[in-house]
Amino acid sequence: MVMLVCMACGGSPSSPSTKGQWGGDHASLIVGDAAGHIEFDCAHGDFSGAIATASFSRAGSFVREHGGPIREGEPIDTHPATYDGSIRGSSMTLTVRLTDTNETVGTFALTRGSMGRIVKCL
Repeated sequence: MVMLVCMACGGSPSSPSTKGQWGGDHASLIVGDAAGHIEFDCAHGDFSGAIATASFSRAGSFVREHGGPIREGEPIDTHPATYDGSIRGSSMTLTVRLTDTNETVGTFALTRGSMGRIVKCL
């Protein structure tokens, strides 16, 4: 009987609920059912696929931004990227790597429910 009650509680520690807002220094991530969007100080990115486990790797894109106006005809500085992360409780560690140059953009410590602290390029 106790086993049935626990099963009815739903969810498991190995598959955390990740949907919603995650933020930290220099990054603000919104995770949806099938994709994520992240804003950085001078960039933004997107990845597809749900985050259904405590450790994940998602393919996506990363777009560098710059201060000042975007000129007509200016090419967008887009790169294919990998978003690798791990979740423990209400904390996420996210590493962003550009797959075309093998450059690591950075590793970010994010907290569930936080808007993050970003300063967009001016």
